[in-house]
Amino acid sequence: MSRESGTTGGRLHLELDRSKGALGRQLESEIRLAVTSGRLAPGTQLPSSRTLAGDLGVSRRLVVDAYAQLSAEGWIVAQQGAGTVVARGGSAVPQLPDAPATRQRLPYDFFPGAPDLSSFPRTEWLRALRGVLHDAPDAALHYPDPAGAPELRAALAAHLARSRGVIGDAGRVVVVSGARQGLTLLGRALVRSGVRTLAVELPSLPLHADSLRASGLDVVGVPVDDEGLQVEALARSGAEAVVVTPAHQFPMGVALSPDRRAALLQWATQRAGRLVIEDDYDAEYRYDRRPVGALQALDPERVVYLGSASKTLAPGLRLGWIVAAPALRDALAREKELDDGGSPVLEQLALAQLLESAAYDRHIRLARREYRRRRDALAAALNAECSDARLEGLAAGLHAIARFDASFPIGPLVQAAAARGVAVYPLGPLTGTANALIMGYAGLSEAAIAEGVRRLAEALASLKLQA
Repeated sequence: MSRESGTTGGRLHLELDRSKGALGRQLESEIRLAVTSGRLAPGTQLPSSRTLAGDLGVSRRLVVDAYAQLSAEGWIVAQQGAGTVVARGGSAVPQLPDAPATRQRLPYDFFPGAPDLSSFPRTEWLRALRGVLHDAPDAALHYPDPAGAPELRAALAAHLARSRGVIGDAGRVVVVSGARQGLTLLGRALVRSGVRTLAVELPSLPLHADSLRASGLDVVGVPVDDEGLQVEALARSGAEAVVVTPAHQFPMGVALSPDRRAALLQWATQRAGRLVIEDDYDAEYRYDRRPVGALQALDPERVVYLGSASKTLAPGLRLGWIVAAPALRDALAREKELDDGGSPVLEQLALAQLLESAAYDRHIRLARREYRRRRDALAAALNAECSDARLEGLAAGLHAIARFDASFPIGPLVQAAAARGVAVYPLGPLTGTANALIMGYAGLSEAAIAEGVRRLAEALASLKLQA
C-alpha cells in the first residue's frame, strides 16, 4: 500500500493514504482528530497552505479547500496577520457524552442530551415486562428477528403514522439499538450500494458524523441558517445522501422551512439514488408552535425516517427504529444481523405493550407539560440573573441556546461555573461561534434550574470583575 505522510511544523503528524482516494476528506479528518484528541491545542498555528501542501506532496488547492471546510465547521480560524490557528475551545468539543453516569456529575448539570431520567415510567414498564413474561410464548425467547420483534414493528408503524404522519407498515420498520446504531447501519448499507459522500448539517452532533465516517463514508458539512439546511449548499457539496433534523435542528433549534422542505425533496428527485435521512430525535416536544409533520410522509421512497426512545423514555434502553423503502429496509435488516443479531426481545415486547396500551402517549403528554415548565423556569432565571444572555431555540425540544456578547470568553465561564457545581456546555466548537452555551433543562427541577442559573450568574460576575 502506497502511503504518503508528513509532519507539520514538527507538531502534527498527518497520514494520507492515496489508495483510499479523497485526499482532501482525509486531510480534514486528520486535522479534526488532532484537535479533538488534544494534539493540536487551541491557538496553535497551522502551517501555511503552501507549506503543508509541500510536506504532504499534494496540491495547494487541496489544502486550501480542506482549511476552508474546517474553518466553516469552526475547528480553525484564519486570523489577519497571524495565519491559520486552531479555534479557541476547539479541543474541547462538547461531545455531549451519552453516558453522563460514567463521568463525575456536578449538582447542577445542564446536559442537553437526555430527558428527565427520574420520570421514567417505572411502574408502567414493570407492568409491561410482567405481562410479556406471563404471556409471551417460549418461541419468543429464541434468536430474534434481526429486523425487530413483529409486535414492536407493528406498534411502531401505527404509533408513528398517528403521531408523526409517517407512511409505512411494519414491513418497512427495522428496530435498532438507538439512533447511533441506526446511522451506522445506514452508513454501511449506503456504502454497499455505491454511495461515497454523505452530508450532515453544520452544526450537528459530532458523534453522529463520526459514526457515519466509521461506516466508510466521506462526510461533509452543509450550513444551517434560520430556515434550516441550506439546500443550495447541499447541491454544491457533491453529496449523494444527507442527514437532517427538519422538525427541530440540533443544536440550533430551528425548523426546516416549507420552502426548504420542498427544495430538499426536489434535490432528492433530481438524481437517482439520492437519499434523505430524517433524524426525528425529539419531535414529541413542542411548546409554542404547531407540530411539524415528518418529512418522510412527503416522499417515503426517498426519505428514511429515524427515531428512538432516548428522548422520550431513556437513552439507556437503546431502542430506536428506522422506517425505509423495502429494498433499503432489507439491506438494513441484513446489516443489523451482521452487527448484533437483533435487539433484546423482552424490551422490544415491553415497549410494544406501552405503545398499544396508550401508556407511552400518556407519558409523553405529562413530560411535555413538565418540560415546558422547566423551559419557562430557565428563561425566567436567565432573565432575572443573567441579563447578558439571549435565549434562542425555545419553541421546542429539551434545550435552548444562551448567547452572550461576541467578545465574552465562554471557556473561562464554563470553568468558573464548574467550580461552583454547575455544568454547562459551549456551543462554539459546533458552530464556529465562541459566545454561546447549549443548555439542557429536562434533567433539572425548576428549583435546581433557578439555583444553577444563580450560580452561573455568580461565575459570570466573577469573570467580569477579573476583566
